[in-house]
Amino acid sequence: MTNPAYRIVSSGPSRSFPDGDPFLAAAREAADVVFLVGPGPHQPSRYPQHVAVAVELGTECLAFHTGGCDEAGTSNVLGFARWRLGNSPPTQLVEVVTEPGTRVQATAALQSVLEAAGFQVSVCADRAGRIVDRLLRPQFNLALQAIDDGIASAADLEQCLKLGLGYRNGVLQPLLDSGLEHHFDVTSALFQVYGTPPYAPARQAVVAKARKYSGR
Repeated sequence: MTNPAYRIVSSGPSRSFPDGDPFLAAAREAADVVFLVGPGPHQPSRYPQHVAVAVELGTECLAFHTGGCDEAGTSNVLGFARWRLGNSPPTQLVEVVTEPGTRVQATAALQSVLEAAGFQVSVCADRAGRIVDRLLRPQFNLALQAIDDGIASAADLEQCLKLGLGYRNGVLQPLLDSGLEHHFDVTSALFQVYGTPPYAPARQAVVAKARKYSGR
């Protein structure tokens, strides 16, 4: 049985599918599912004939690209983002974003393509930050704040998270290795949308972003 066909339309570097990713190489010119990848701007309305049009998202809502669609069964456009922490390689988790008006057939087609390619798919409503960032970013901020407050050293904190909470790789080291400036970008965007303290960028992330911006 052949895998479902899909097409890639790129507007620049993609965080979900960086250069050399096998998913890019397997794309075709003609297919019922089209992926709009890269930083945009994306124009999903140009593909009404496709079963599904998947727009790569950052932290923004899918409605930014569609104008919002609430009328049931009228839209073939979905959003997607492959979970990736900063500069670390992307994982196999893909968050698929739907709106109230998204056609069931479009969601099924996109999920079929992604799962056939070996990805794990989670479908969620159209909210800034989707699932993973909204859950994990406050935890990252808490860990960074705990160090600033002198509760524990970074090494002791990681040990507690590994042994006490079962975080195999800890929290801090993966975050630090991936680039704190990226954490600043994501938390700043979420804080702007939701305005709640858990999303406010931690001091270390603010410093990392400022140093990156100044070239240090």
